[in-house]
Amino acid sequence: MQEQPAQPAAKASGAATRMATAKTKEQTLGWLKTVSGELATATLKRLEDTLPWYGEMPPGRRSAVGMVAQNGITSFIHWFDDPSSTPWIAADVFGAAPRELLRSISLTQTLQLIKVTVEVVEERMKGRDESLREAILLYSREIAFAAADVYARAAEARGLWDARLEALVVDSILSGEYDDELPSRIAALGWHGHGEVSVLVGTSPQMLDVDTLRRTARHLDADVLIGVQGNRLVLVIGRARPTPHADDDDSGADLIPFVDIAKALEPGFGDGHLVLGHQVASLVEASRSAKAALAGFAVAKSWRNASRPTLADDLLPERALAGDALARATLINRIYKPLQAHSTELLSTLWCYLDNGRSLEATARELFVHPNTVRYRLKRVSEVIGWDATGARESLILQAALIVGSIAEPDQPIRRR
Repeated sequence: MQEQPAQPAAKASGAATRMATAKTKEQTLGWLKTVSGELATATLKRLEDTLPWYGEMPPGRRSAVGMVAQNGITSFIHWFDDPSSTPWIAADVFGAAPRELLRSISLTQTLQLIKVTVEVVEERMKGRDESLREAILLYSREIAFAAADVYARAAEARGLWDARLEALVVDSILSGEYDDELPSRIAALGWHGHGEVSVLVGTSPQMLDVDTLRRTARHLDADVLIGVQGNRLVLVIGRARPTPHADDDDSGADLIPFVDIAKALEPGFGDGHLVLGHQVASLVEASRSAKAALAGFAVAKSWRNASRPTLADDLLPERALAGDALARATLINRIYKPLQAHSTELLSTLWCYLDNGRSLEATARELFVHPNTVRYRLKRVSEVIGWDATGARESLILQAALIVGSIAEPDQPIRRR
């Protein structure tokens, strides 16, 4: 019972301690407000002495960086007075900075700026209340996280913008509707491809992993533009030419074929057919490759043994039957006309060989020649146009070319011996 008076004494002692602490904090706060201008000036001087990138900045941006440092000191004073204001640190410090400042200095440079500011403040605080130093350390941690959040939001916004811009570029390539701004849009996306381009079309997977596709392309010295069209995934592939060596005159010798790049990218597509358009000279001509790939993708199901990926040119007969004008023109210009211009003898031999079910003996009897002569002529056909008439699939392509070629020239019937 005699110890009861100690409780009021303890309460009084605690109240006195709180009052002393509050008085000390009030004195420290007043002192901080007094020296804030001095701290800002010392911080700017330290920035010039220790950070080369700060001194190399244009005056306007250097002034903006100095404003951020000064706002940081002012915000610390407000925060020291009311620690519950932590959520507003980013707005207080970075709110007055122009938007282009975030694009001109990196997150690393921003953290260096924070470090220098904290060092200056800590040096000026030596010998004062220890709680002030702890407050500085806590505030610097919060401001660092706030800075990271600002840059993360900016990066996220840039990523969304890039995604929309990339979708717009891919749509332009697929539609073939170009404008004068297309090259600048492509450059803004960081396109590294040079020279030839090819378009790959397949089924979009349920979970599209864009980063894996880009990483795979980079490992193959290639670059990609990615677009999703409904259930279709479209990749515009460009090869980045390797830097030629001083003793290497053939800079294109090490370029990876587009079909090999397509095979490496194949796991990133969903189930179904995968069609690779023919290569074109540059990105602005990619619409031709895209049209071929899209037309091939639409009819790929009609080829029972189609490979994955399939070349759009291997689907020329199916595309022509489906009404693809580009396929018909390709068959005529790459097969029918070259044979016609080279030798009507080769053209008539190919007609006869295909009409006789690819039988050498039957063809020889109809033409009144030896089977070896037929073999020689078919070899010459392959040398002229690049397709082998003795193969099952290629013979279909050649027969389709003869059909559409003869239809295009109805007044020039094939002469038979």
